[in-house]
Amino acid sequence: MSYCTYINSIASEDKKALHKNYHDYHYGFPLHDDDELFGRLIMEINQAGLSWETILKKEDNFRKAYDHFNIKTIANYTEEDRMRLLNDAGIIRNKLKVNAAIENAKSILKLQEEYGSFEKWLEHHHPKTKEEWVKIFKKNFKFTGGEIVNEFLMSIGFLPGAHDEDCRIHKEILKQNPKWQSDI
Repeated sequence: MSYCTYINSIASEDKKALHKNYHDYHYGFPLHDDDELFGRLIMEINQAGLSWETILKKEDNFRKAYDHFNIKTIANYTEEDRMRLLNDAGIIRNKLKVNAAIENAKSILKLQEEYGSFEKWLEHHHPKTKEEWVKIFKKNFKFTGGEIVNEFLMSIGFLPGAHDEDCRIHKEILKQNPKWQSDI
C-alpha cells in the first residue's frame, strides 16, 4: 500500500493530520539545504524498527535535541552530548542510532570538503539504482541499510515512488524537478 493510500485509511483524525502534513509538504519534495538533508537522514535512521508516526510525533524533539540538525555542531558532539541524547525521552534513545548521527555528521563534513556540499555529493552520484545507492551509503555512513537509504532518497526526490502518480502532491513535486525525473 502506498503512503498516499495509507493516509486515507487512517481512522483517527489526529493521526491522519500528522501524516498528511508530512505527505503534503515534505515527502518527495527536493531538499537543497545540507542540514535539512542530514536531518531527514537522522529521521529515517531513527525510524528503523519503529513506525513513521512515532518519528513524526518526535520531529520537533529531534530538531531541538540535535541542534536543528546543524552538521558542524553534531560532528563536534562530545561524550557529554552523546549521554544527553541517550537520556532524552523526547527522541529515540538508541545508542547505535545516536552514534550513527554523530559519525554521519563527521562523514558529511568530509564530503562537503570534497564536493562542496552534501547535496552536491548526492548529485555527483546520481543517477543510481537503489542497490547502487545502498552500497555507496554503506561505504560512507553508519546505520544505512536498504530501506533507510530507499526512504531517504525517495523523501528528498532522488528516487521515484514517494507518491502515487494520480496523487495531487505528485504533480506539485514534478513542478520542482526532482532528481529522479531526469532519469525518465
